[in-house]
Amino acid sequence: MSVLQLQAALLTHGFDPGPLDGALGPRTRAAIRAFQTAAGLQPDGVAGPLTLGALGLATDEPLWLAEARRLEGLTERPGKSSNPAILDWAERLDLNYASDDVPWCGLFVGHCIAAALPDEPLPQGLLSARTWMKFGRVSEPGLGAVLVFWRGSRAGWRGHVGFCVGADVEAFHVLGGNQGDRVCVARLSKGRLLGARWPLSGGEPPSRAVAFTGLAGTPLSRNEA
Repeated sequence: MSVLQLQAALLTHGFDPGPLDGALGPRTRAAIRAFQTAAGLQPDGVAGPLTLGALGLATDEPLWLAEARRLEGLTERPGKSSNPAILDWAERLDLNYASDDVPWCGLFVGHCIAAALPDEPLPQGLLSARTWMKFGRVSEPGLGAVLVFWRGSRAGWRGHVGFCVGADVEAFHVLGGNQGDRVCVARLSKGRLLGARWPLSGGEPPSRAVAFTGLAGTPLSRNEA
């Protein structure tokens, strides 16, 4: 289920989400709250399972993952310029972030979570990938879970963070930012996983890991910065 499908369903039910642009912006969240109020649901602006069910939508994918998929293909800009979309994420999160030369995997995850769950507490220092080990609650590495990996060495400070979209015997399939300087899906070795996390306001975390072999055999990602 995509944000665009959510917007279309809201419009069908008589609640204007603004432009049908696939972005989970303020007008779409306001339409969600209005629909929830009319449907006798808690008007929190979060399209959880009850809200989606009332709209006649069913999905296994959380909305933060839909936002991540919408951004797939976005890239850094070479040289001294920066992609304004990446800088806008930082501005919306009130972060001091001057250039997309600074690793932005944590910024990408923070943007997607905040867009879908505006009241979800984000970790302090979210630009540091390993800080995401303090986010939300422990989860299985299921669809949409935030996966945190080490880079360089397990005992070091460098890391990477992204969303789980699949797995094979050897690796997790991670939809993340700053993977080859862009938003894409990459295979990261299971041996590098530090942990999986799930938003506190994201409903029940998955009870089992995902299994998907569509990327099996493609090279492993070695260094995501």
